[in-house]
Amino acid sequence: MPSNDICFTETHEWVHLSDETPPVATVGLSAFALEALTDLVHLELPEVGRTVEAGENVCEVESVKAVSEIYTPVTGEVTAAHEALVDQLETLTELPQEDVWLFRVRLSGDRPDTLLDTAAYQKLCEDGAN
Repeated sequence: MPSNDICFTETHEWVHLSDETPPVATVGLSAFALEALTDLVHLELPEVGRTVEAGENVCEVESVKAVSEIYTPVTGEVTAAHEALVDQLETLTELPQEDVWLFRVRLSGDRPDTLLDTAAYQKLCEDGAN
């Protein structure tokens, strides 16, 4: 998926919305978040078939530093979880961020209007780093 089709949340998830009807959101952790976490030791993914609400904590990633909650930016049903990552955590930091998705949700509500484009997300990260 082209990186210019990717949006971000303020909680450091990236999102790609498909052109399907209803759309499917592919969700992953931003490179900024993964860089901050370092030394990952555990990943818990959402259960396929689970109904989720936008803004809900749906899974978590644990590093030697901290446990970080991962939120869904959309409302709908989880259609896939990237289970292979659970046993290959190093993949999260070794591959380009858009290649390492965590879960997919088929939207049951509106497309989110709170997503940030790349420029706005980079500014958020820069402002947070100061």
